[in-house]
Amino acid sequence: MNQPILECKNICFSYHNLNGETRALTNISFQVNKGEFLAIVGPSGCGKSTLLSIIAGLLEPESGEIILSEHEKKHIGYMLQQDHLLEWRTIWKNILLGPEITKTLTKEKEELALKLLSDYGLLKFKDKKPSELSGGMKQRAALIRTMVMEPGLLLLDEPFSALDYQSRLMVSADIGNIIRACGITAILITHDLSEAISLSDRILVLKRRPATIKKDIPVHLTLLENTPLAARNAPEFQDLFSLLWKEISDEYQGEN
Repeated sequence: MNQPILECKNICFSYHNLNGETRALTNISFQVNKGEFLAIVGPSGCGKSTLLSIIAGLLEPESGEIILSEHEKKHIGYMLQQDHLLEWRTIWKNILLGPEITKTLTKEKEELALKLLSDYGLLKFKDKKPSELSGGMKQRAALIRTMVMEPGLLLLDEPFSALDYQSRLMVSADIGNIIRACGITAILITHDLSEAISLSDRILVLKRRPATIKKDIPVHLTLLENTPLAARNAPEFQDLFSLLWKEISDEYQGEN
C-alpha cells in the first residue's frame, strides 16, 4: 500500500486586515501518495492558491498540520502562473539559477539540464534570452528550471493560464508527460476542468470560501494511449466533466 508523502490535517487559514477577518480555508484534510497527480478545482477566489502556499511553507496555517516526508520537505518545486524567467540571463543561465543559489551546481546538474533541454526541444535555444522564445517554450524552460532541482513534490499554480488555447493544450500535455515520465508527485491548481481530468489521477473539488473539500473524485479513463491529449477522447471524459461542472456551478447558486 502506498504511503502518503503529504498529509494535510484540518488546515484552517484566514486573512486579516483593517476591515476584519476573511476566512479562506476551513478544516481541509487530504493525503497525496508518492507518484500521484492531484488536481484541485473550485470557484474563483475559494482559496486554492492559498492552500498551495501553505503546502509550500510560504504561509503558516492558523490551525491544522502539514506533514511531509523528510525528502519532500527539502525538495518542493513550485511553478507559478508566470514563467518568471530573468530577461538578462540566457535560458541556460535561467535553468541553472536554482543550483547556483543553493550552491549545488555540479557537473551532474549541468548534464541533467542538457538532457531535459534536449528531451523537450529547447537545446538549440539554450543561449537565447527569454524574449526570443514563445510563451509555450518559456513555460517549458520554467519547468526544466524546476526539474533541475529534482523535486519530490511539484506544486503547479495555474502554470498554463497565460497561454493561448492551442499552446495551453500542447504545453500542458508536454508537461504532464514530463511529470509522469519522471515519477514526480504533483498538485495542480486549475480553473480548466478538461485540464484537470486529462492530467490528474484524482480531483479535489473545493466549496466557496471559506473552502472545505466538497468532493474527492478519482479519475479512471479507458485509454489506448496514456497521454493528456488522448485522455480528452476517453469514453468517461464527458461524464467526469459534467460532474465537475455541476459541483462547481452549484457553488455559484444564490450569488448576486
